[in-house]
Amino acid sequence: MRRVLLDQGLAPRAAGLLRATGWDAVHVAEIGMQRAGDQEILQVARREDRVCITLDHDFHRHLALAQSTGPSVVFIRVEGLGAEGQAALIRHVWEICSEALGRGSAVTVDGIAIRIRELPLR
Repeated sequence: MRRVLLDQGLAPRAAGLLRATGWDAVHVAEIGMQRAGDQEILQVARREDRVCITLDHDFHRHLALAQSTGPSVVFIRVEGLGAEGQAALIRHVWEICSEALGRGSAVTVDGIAIRIRELPLR
């Protein structure tokens, strides 16, 4: 199941675009968490068994400091994408990384490569 929680920096419409293609996607603004801290967002993703998608590099740091085994986090380092581009990139990452995301991973995506590190981060 493709269950994701999109962080503040992503377009809320990207969640709707993903839902339209069968994903269980939620944007933090849709659940009143648009001002929530990183730790709160990670807790919700963990509790709801969702992969957290973010533009914020601090999420990987939080996972590393806590030696956490979840939730999986995808850090997108591509700027200037609209909702359509974000949704397309998330679908692409999922095609490549779905098994790793299911096991618990910290994934970084830039304009060139996708880097996968299994949790807990060392």
